[in-house]
Amino acid sequence: MKLLRHGPKGKEKPGILDPQGRIRDLSSVLGDITPEWLAPDKLAQLRALKTDQLPEVAAPGRIGTPYSGLGKFLCVGLNYRDHAAEAGMPIPAEPILFTKWQNSLTGPNDPVVLPRNSRKTDWEVELGVVIGTRARYVSIERALDHVAGYCVVNDVSEREYQLERGGTWDKGKGFDTFGPVGPWLVTADEVPDPQSLDMWLDVNGKRCQTGNTRTMIFDVAFLVHYISQFTTLMPGDLISTGTPPGVGMGMKPPVFLKAGDRMTLGIDGLGSQEQQVREYDEALLD
Repeated sequence: MKLLRHGPKGKEKPGILDPQGRIRDLSSVLGDITPEWLAPDKLAQLRALKTDQLPEVAAPGRIGTPYSGLGKFLCVGLNYRDHAAEAGMPIPAEPILFTKWQNSLTGPNDPVVLPRNSRKTDWEVELGVVIGTRARYVSIERALDHVAGYCVVNDVSEREYQLERGGTWDKGKGFDTFGPVGPWLVTADEVPDPQSLDMWLDVNGKRCQTGNTRTMIFDVAFLVHYISQFTTLMPGDLISTGTPPGVGMGMKPPVFLKAGDRMTLGIDGLGSQEQQVREYDEALLD
């Protein structure tokens, strides 16, 4: 099942993708796709719907984030060996955790806005894991039972802020629009093996990243288990699981985003995104 939200920012309506790839309106069933609807029993209700009897959305316009009410936006750094190598950093013995702030969250095709004085804004295609039921000190064996579904994330990063200005990575990760998510939340029953998904990212039509989730250092089940040792994972929390090689920072010489650039990215079975990079403009952040 592929859940989504469409419409102007702040006024999104819930939708579901039917087997033919058409968007069907869920407004008669629920007001919004919230963390409450990520629970197994609620997803079962949606799965039982006859989508062909729901109104078709002929012109959906903007696609928003696939659910509202995101709680924690948690991220894993250097989770692909070859990405750690291109970054010139050691293979981590345990997952590196950081956060993206909620204001970074944006729709999959919304513009990415450069921060003021940004010189090293970079791209990262990542698999997002959406929590559906509370997870605290869960075992590896039961970890995936707590996952509602998966989505595409672009972990946009300002490398100077992240790596050269002291402190934690968070300041380079949390700027407004630095967290495009979607287009869909694909429920876990449609992703039997999250460790076999092809992923890619292009900048201005040139392939930069090509990878597969099988090359993660720490797989999804381990990450859910591990993170639940340090914080209680709640419905609606999102874990972005790291990126394969091909980021701008790792190129020789490094290449970073500039206004007018266009990123397209996707993950097998989870859909694709497209963002245009824009100069800082307060109006784009409202």
